[in-house]
Amino acid sequence: MSSIELSIVNPSKLYDPAVNGYSHAVVAKGGSRIAYIAGQGGEDNTGALPPKFSDQVENAYGNLRIVLDDLNAKPNQVVKLNTYVVNYDPSMLEDITLHLTLLFGEALPAQTLVPVPRLALDGMLFEVDAVAILD
Repeated sequence: MSSIELSIVNPSKLYDPAVNGYSHAVVAKGGSRIAYIAGQGGEDNTGALPPKFSDQVENAYGNLRIVLDDLNAKPNQVVKLNTYVVNYDPSMLEDITLHLTLLFGEALPAQTLVPVPRLALDGMLFEVDAVAILD
C-alpha cells in the first residue's frame, strides 16, 4: 500500500481557521491528489459575518473560490459539495442556485443540502464544503 501525504492549505486571503479547529483545505496525495475543503461560511477575511442570508451565501462561495484558486484548481474539478443551511426554507434555494451557477456554470458538482438548526458560529446561516480532484 502506498503512503498518503497530507498537505494543509490555508490561503493567506482568508482568516486563520485554526482558532475554530479546522483548516480551509487538506490535500491528500497518493495516486490522485484530492482536496477536502472545509466548510466555507459567509465570513469575510476578518471572520465577520454579515447578517443577511444572501450575503453569507455570496461570501461562502467567494471563499470557496479563494481556496480553489490557492489550490490551483478550477471549479470544474469540484466533484462534491455538502451545503448546510440554518432554518432552511425552499425560498432560500434561489440565492444558493444563483451563486452555484455563477461559480460552476453548467458543470455543477454532486451536492447534498442539509437543513440544520444552527452552525458553528453565532449568526452563521450558511456553509458549504467541497471535494476536488486536483489531478
